[in-house]
Amino acid sequence: MSFFSVLAELLEASGFAALTWQNIAMILVSFVLFYLAIVKKFEPLLLLPISFGMFLVNLPLAGLMDEGGVINIMSYGVKSNLFPCLVFMGVGAMTDFSPLIANPISLLLGAAAQLGIYVAFIFATQIGFTPAEAAAIGIIGGADGPTSIYIANNLAPHLLAPIAVAAYSYMALIPLIQPPIMRILTTQKERAVKMGQLRKVSKTEKIVFPIAVVLFTSLLLPSVAPLLGLLMLGNLFRESGVVQRLSDTAQNALINIITIMLGLSVGAKAEGATFLDISTLKIIAMGLAAFCFSTIGGVLLGKLLYLITGGKINPLIGSAGVSAVPMAARVSQTVGAKENPTNFLLMHAMGPNVAGVIGSAVAAGFFMMVFKGTM
Repeated sequence: MSFFSVLAELLEASGFAALTWQNIAMILVSFVLFYLAIVKKFEPLLLLPISFGMFLVNLPLAGLMDEGGVINIMSYGVKSNLFPCLVFMGVGAMTDFSPLIANPISLLLGAAAQLGIYVAFIFATQIGFTPAEAAAIGIIGGADGPTSIYIANNLAPHLLAPIAVAAYSYMALIPLIQPPIMRILTTQKERAVKMGQLRKVSKTEKIVFPIAVVLFTSLLLPSVAPLLGLLMLGNLFRESGVVQRLSDTAQNALINIITIMLGLSVGAKAEGATFLDISTLKIIAMGLAAFCFSTIGGVLLGKLLYLITGGKINPLIGSAGVSAVPMAARVSQTVGAKENPTNFLLMHAMGPNVAGVIGSAVAAGFFMMVFKGTM
């Protein structure tokens, strides 16, 4: 057997021979996401593992998502809702609910920023998706990856891949998507508004709050108990002051491990052969529209509150009503600081931001209550 025939057989059995245009397209997309994560630093903790999972799964014959493949094994944590719930526990352990407790009006801003969920739901039903599928697609507008996975698993498991990829990709791209919308909808004067200092919240309030939220929401919508229950458990670890080791594990080691596996699993859902079709592209487009409308809803209510309070509320904090904690709040701070370098909106924006987490989970629970039997 000649050298060239051996080389020909090697190439025929290699991934090069099995490479399709869909694989090439998704690999190029992953390279763009690498650039955004590494060079532009757009939420690299999320975007880097997602883009690498997308890159790996589109390498032909690697078998990473085959039965027994390493990423396929990881993805059981996504399919079972284990990862989304554990992420919520870590987020709860990292989150200070004081801005929301100190300024309950933040709940209204968090609710307004769920507008995109309902806009996308209505639109999706009009272009052929079932109500259950439309509900799962609409949750992308809340910019809440764990909740998007949770509701997709329950209402439209066959759409889990595009919904998960869209939700996490848009979460990571918040610094790119939100600022233009915020600047278009607000004036320079509104963006420069400095807000007064929030009142000090007592430890008792901080401990009672997570328990009260779980009690009320879980009795009203039992299906949200896994998500909000673990979110508030993590927060109780933080605020109780008696389980520092558990709090530290939840907000550091545990969530870091889960983020790696979740990111790789989500990215690996974007396999070119199955991902690039018309329905997927529709979901990606509706997810972006939902996210934009959610940002619009939060900012517009912020403008209304600006008028009602005589200019005491900066409308920019309304954009933080989407669920991406603390990414959206940081964007509000960044945009506000460009107009007024002495402006410090971060803590004010955290109120709507954490309210958005609760709001998107409640929206998901409502959709599940209504549509769970219509799958």
